[in-house]
Order: sequence, then C-alpha cells, then structure tokens
Amino acid sequence: MKLELNNLHHPEDQETDSESEMCRTIEVVAGSGGVQLSPVKKTSGADDCADDLFIPPLNFSLVDNGIFRSGFPEPANFSFLHTLGLRSIICLCPEPYPEPNTEFLKSNGIKLFQFGIEGYKEPFVNIPDDTIREALKVVLDVRNHPVLIHCKRGKHRTGCLVGCLRKLQRWCLTSVFDEYQRFAAAKARVADQRFMEMFDVSSLKHLPMTFSCSKR
Repeated sequence: MKLELNNLHHPEDQETDSESEMCRTIEVVAGSGGVQLSPVKKTSGADDCADDLFIPPLNFSLVDNGIFRSGFPEPANFSFLHTLGLRSIICLCPEPYPEPNTEFLKSNGIKLFQFGIEGYKEPFVNIPDDTIREALKVVLDVRNHPVLIHCKRGKHRTGCLVGCLRKLQRWCLTSVFDEYQRFAAAKARVADQRFMEMFDVSSLKHLPMTFSCSKR
C-alpha cells in the first residue's frame, strides 16, 4: 500500500526537472507490533501517483507503538487514517469538531477525546497544566491505542503533549527540545519549551507504559 507525502517541510528538496514529475511515496506495513513506516523512496512517472495513494495529515509522524501525531486531519486524509485502525483521536483544539471529521469517527468506531487549548501566540501563551495531564492519561492508556494526537498544525500544542510524554519516558531535555523543534521549526516557542521543562511527571509515574520507548 502506498501513501503520498507532501513536501511542505522541505521545499528545497523538491525536484526541479520540468520534464518529469516525481511522486514521493512511502509504504505502510501492518504487523503484529503495530503500523510501521518503511524508508521513503522516490518513483517517477504520473502512473505512480494514482488513486491508490493515501495522503497523511500535515506533520504526520509516528511517536511510539500505537501513538501518532499530526496537524488537523482534512477529508483528503481520511483514507490514510483508516489504514491506521485508530481507536481514538485526541484533539487539542477548542473549536467544535467539524462535521465531516465527526462522521468519519462514527463510521470507523473511533472515540474522540477533546482537550481544548487555545492557540495563543507569544507572549500570551498559556498552556494549562491540568489539561495536558488529563490528555497524557488518555495517551498512556493502551486501551485507547492506536491513538492520533493532533492540534491545528501539529506543532505547538501537540509538541507540548508529546514532549511531556517524552519526559515520562525519561528522555533528556535536549532530546525533548530537539524533537519539538523539528516540528515547530522557525515557529518554536520559548514558552512551550519552558512549560515542558517545568512539567512535573511525578504524579503520572504510577501509570503503566507498555509501549516501546518506555522500555529502557
């Protein structure tokens, strides 16, 4: 099975040859350990960019076994999301969930957990500690896996939640910040990184973590 990757993150990597179009594809492999993404490969020709391609949401990535992250899913992404076999979605946006997305959840038996966090810009960033803590409990519960975490762009709010998860997984702060910055890029916020640094994971350490990166 093939899916199409957009090139929004690295436009400098796009091919400039006008005589042939390149379609970047990646293969999704489902196995007993969950969904795995094989290395990206390029194939030329319009025939390779056919209807069997699946388009992931903006900033889509695997976080851990059974945990994914992305920007807000669009209808064009539904076919791809269907291949993940999601049980739940964590939305970090406060706005009402769009009707097409709600219908997709209903038709696929996916549960929605919405933790509304306003998308303020610096210097008015206010990340509610309690909201992140409750969202983390949903992430850590394997009964909700496979789970997709998303906000609007998959950068700041999603990055903070994933960063706090990494602290629970005993990642050093340098690695936590590196991962956050890979998605936030030029939009990285000092307030977000300060929040992750100060976030106290001690009250969550009693919760079981049975997925891969916690096994250290």
